[in-house]
Amino acid sequence: MAGAPPYFETAEELQEAISNYFEDGVKVREVIVGSGKSAQVVKMQVPTITGLCYYLGFQSRQSFYDYEKRDGFSYTIKRARLFIEQHYEEMLQVGNTTGAIFALKNFDWKDKSETDITTGGEKIDSIKVNING
Repeated sequence: MAGAPPYFETAEELQEAISNYFEDGVKVREVIVGSGKSAQVVKMQVPTITGLCYYLGFQSRQSFYDYEKRDGFSYTIKRARLFIEQHYEEMLQVGNTTGAIFALKNFDWKDKSETDITTGGEKIDSIKVNING
């Protein structure tokens, strides 16, 4: 791989830096939970892929994702992404849905349903057609 030398020589070194981000580097935001008289302002950690990349010293998200292709680094990168994805999924439970849904779609979640109204679930090439009535 050409370009700048790797920021991290081992997956363990990268994992330590990722753990430091999740323990001390994640931004905390005040968010409103609930509505009306039951609304409360709570402080929530907001881990993000961009925040993690910036904290680790990468110049782009793509540089971070490229580490997933390096021998020995795939598991570490996938676990970090999964932790952040979990956070967005949990946000759906407390009413912060719009931003969480957008973020989850960027994690390849789908927001669609498919309905087969013509073939009863059979493949089209396996349906016998009677053209004589």
